Amino acid sequence: MEKQREFEYTRADFEVLRTISNSHSGIIVTDDKFDMFYSRLSRRVRMLGLKNFQEYCQYLQSNEETEFTEFINAITTNLTAFFRENHHFEYVKNTIIPELLKRNHASREIKVWSAGCSTGEEPYSIAMTLLENIPTGWNIKILATDLDTNVLQTAATGVYGDDRVSGLSTERLKKWFKKGSGGNANKVKVKSELQESIRFKQLNLMNEWPMKGHFDFIFCRNVIIYFDRDTKGKLVNRYSSLLATGSHLLIGHSESLHQIETDFDLIGNTIYRKMR
Repeated sequence: MEKQREFEYTRADFEVLRTISNSHSGIIVTDDKFDMFYSRLSRRVRMLGLKNFQEYCQYLQSNEETEFTEFINAITTNLTAFFRENHHFEYVKNTIIPELLKRNHASREIKVWSAGCSTGEEPYSIAMTLLENIPTGWNIKILATDLDTNVLQTAATGVYGDDRVSGLSTERLKKWFKKGSGGNANKVKVKSELQESIRFKQLNLMNEWPMKGHFDFIFCRNVIIYFDRDTKGKLVNRYSSLLATGSHLLIGHSESLHQIETDFDLIGNTIYRKMR
């Protein structure tokens, strides 16, 4: 029996929307996302004063420049946490940092990219790991990008509910966060010295990349899972072009570069090193 919906929504509408998603962002949308698309996008249909999803498809196609950002913000999932998949941060601390202290001794600079940074917990966790384990006088530069402008705004603000930082040690909380009061009770704000090392930017990974030069390591976690094998291969090889031989790419726990032709070798749990 067909569900009762506020707006008429057909399989044809879904096909149009997922084709637009794939052609613009590379994201593969599977059949099981049919209901999710309705629940996520019905707010846009309502806000725009449209009668049904067919009208929204027409509106999106006619106004892609302005509406695509709203569309992609609605359908992408942003699940993250501070020090999520903590073995990656332990590897950065115990293996990558000692290597970089030797390799970059002359420049005293470390450059990192957090691709798909969501609401900011990942780049802030990278920054804490680096700043806690690198001597003073070194320059830390972290580029944090995401397709979704809403999550980037949260990330750049650096304000989180107490529940988001409940897993952090008392020492880290004291060192890197300010407790809110009054209207901001039950919230914390990232301290400026942590924020200063990070630059948040909107970026569609399928488009041209403005970055020049090499990164020392790249986090791209829970991003390539959305792409087909051909797109994954192209993306990973673009990452390779921005990494020196011996540098690292860290991906998500449910992701793999298996059967993809790349310059990377698997050296740990979802940890890859550029070997060629």
